[in-house]
Amino acid sequence: MRHLLLASAALAFAAPAAAQTVAITNAKLVIGDGSQPVDGGTVVIRDGRVIAAGPGVAVPAGMRVVDAGGKWVSPGIFAGFTRMGIVEVDAVNTTNDASAGSSPFHAALDVAPAVNPRSSPIAINRAEGVTRAVVAPETSTGSIFAGQGAIIDLGTGGNGVSRPRAFQYMEYGEDGGQAAGGSRPAAIATFRNALFEVAAYQRAPASFLDRGKDALLTRADAEALVPVLRGTVPLLVHVERASDILVVLGLKREFPTLRLVLVGAAEGWMVASDIAAAGVPVMANALSDLPASFEKLAATQSNIGRMKAAGVLVGIGTLGQDEARQARWVKQYAGNLVALGRIPGAAGLDWGAAFATISSKPAEVMGMGADYGSLRAGRRGDVVIWDGDPLEIGSSALNVFIDGVEQPLASRQSRLKERYWEPKEGALPKAYQH
Repeated sequence: MRHLLLASAALAFAAPAAAQTVAITNAKLVIGDGSQPVDGGTVVIRDGRVIAAGPGVAVPAGMRVVDAGGKWVSPGIFAGFTRMGIVEVDAVNTTNDASAGSSPFHAALDVAPAVNPRSSPIAINRAEGVTRAVVAPETSTGSIFAGQGAIIDLGTGGNGVSRPRAFQYMEYGEDGGQAAGGSRPAAIATFRNALFEVAAYQRAPASFLDRGKDALLTRADAEALVPVLRGTVPLLVHVERASDILVVLGLKREFPTLRLVLVGAAEGWMVASDIAAAGVPVMANALSDLPASFEKLAATQSNIGRMKAAGVLVGIGTLGQDEARQARWVKQYAGNLVALGRIPGAAGLDWGAAFATISSKPAEVMGMGADYGSLRAGRRGDVVIWDGDPLEIGSSALNVFIDGVEQPLASRQSRLKERYWEPKEGALPKAYQH
């Protein structure tokens, strides 16, 4: 059956262009909403959207049918925090669009035009079942605001951007304090001043004159922060220390329209009840358990399990974990949370909850759960057929659909493997064979 699936995929790889009407039957089906897998499941995709999924779902006449042969079928992975598609080589500034230290603009910066859907990491992560990703900019000295991030798809058609200007990203804690001038109080003062200026811009945009590159907030930055102050665009705040988290939650009380999302939150478990009470979701690293900085002294692998137990909505991201390339690691992290649940005294997750932290929960954290992350009716047709348990490190994706379009799984890595596995002499010098 694996050969049949691979052959089926190969036929579709030549030109993935239009959403297909397809039913995947006989699946060990993962809905992705936290429920456990069920055998004998079917998922039906039409016009790029899931129209039905579950056991006993009838297949409409005339559809292409893929028999999964009892294999695992799940929603595509929704990578909760990355810089994929905007960084090719970190050390080569001309290929790294994550930050702009010399620019007079900060909150106004928008990563969407910089996303390169043909960058090598996108093909590698797509082949491992990652179908969507949160792509965040990076702050630089001079402002706590990094700019506007995007949601990207990893498909081969289009420009790769599913939703531009999906959120604003800022730093607090150690990095935010340094960016603001040297301290956390400076970061808070910068934040308050910015929102006061945004309010002034809202009242009278025409009279808000641009104050030049030395201004605390340019006109373009003020304009970009308007939807943040109104609460129509979420504000992702990187914060790790428990006391810093409480300060950020206090900002929500001061500016109640803000839609805050905490990113990192290594000490979130210490103030989990406060986070839950504030209704603020979290995008956390899964296995951060080292005091890598003074703001992470109480980091523990039980962080996500304890926050979830307290009622916090948590998804997994890869902040500071080669986030430009290795979004695929979230599968391993989620699997480790399952194992952690079996260790006495530790707080992990059951299988369904762990998978949800890399599918529906990150989408819900971003306020996009109605579109992405699960196989509920109406969600985007992002579906993966696996050759085994997707949370096992040795499992591979056999077929990947994005918006109902079956995708190629070849990458530069796989082509290099083919080239050197059994090297052959050709008509051209080796340098010209690929």
